[in-house]
Amino acid sequence: MDSSPAAPSHSAQHDHGGPGAADGEVARYWRHAAVPGVDLLRARYLTHRYARHAHEGYTLALITSGVEEFRYGGRLLAAGRGDVALLNPEVVHTGQAGVPEGWSYRVLYPAVPVVRDVAAELGAGHGTPYFPTTVVHHPRSARLVRAAHLAAEHGDLLASSSLLHAALTGLLREHAQDGGQPGPAAASRPAVRLAADLLHERVTDPPSLDELARVTGLGPFALMRAFRAETGLPPHAYLNQVRVRLARRLLDSGVPPADAAATTGFADQAHLTRHFKRMLGVPPGAYQRARQAAPQ
Repeated sequence: MDSSPAAPSHSAQHDHGGPGAADGEVARYWRHAAVPGVDLLRARYLTHRYARHAHEGYTLALITSGVEEFRYGGRLLAAGRGDVALLNPEVVHTGQAGVPEGWSYRVLYPAVPVVRDVAAELGAGHGTPYFPTTVVHHPRSARLVRAAHLAAEHGDLLASSSLLHAALTGLLREHAQDGGQPGPAAASRPAVRLAADLLHERVTDPPSLDELARVTGLGPFALMRAFRAETGLPPHAYLNQVRVRLARRLLDSGVPPADAAATTGFADQAHLTRHFKRMLGVPPGAYQRARQAAPQ
């Protein structure tokens, strides 16, 4: 769905992503001060489009105004004001405005172990919890997500951790199932896993498609088809996702964006910025500053 051209270089004001940005878009991405493994985003987008990507953990998003459209699991979905979008780990999706006025939302990104621990407290099995319905209109769930998000932004450590636990408990009780999402046929997995491992090993010097095909023993077309069926992305887009995830970890450790770009195989900082924002919704400089700062 993402067919947007390469984004121009961001000014310092635009890179900050804060109030008064030149294009009217506002975004802040930070980490939960009280609960490790939970990130948060508060944003208003007008023209921003997310590229096809997936998150390692869950995405729990409350739409506070407007409409977001996104492709998820092969379907085009829409979430409007008061809706909660419940996205499972590693499921490829996009995102864009569904109405001219764009959309605003508050998003919780809890890691899989965080959600799994809460599910275990509720007596769930050992599998990873799975949300079978992606967009729900459920006022109590919306209130729980909003309260947890506001507390993480403005509250003390006890309130923010308590309200996050209450939100995850409520969402799991109301909307989740045990066992995880069914995947593609198992026959394709060994070849795809081998190709993916090679991409992880050679982030800065990736193999060609022909080399991947030779290593896996499949033809290029067969490998492309199997890889996309298994991961939701073609190999080149998967590699960009790997690079962005690695860049996030470097930024979290204090590495400057330009150095993170070089280390992860991007041509330069502008190249990293383009892919980073299309996957996370904020440029790398703003991401790093917000996550290093204490919640306001």
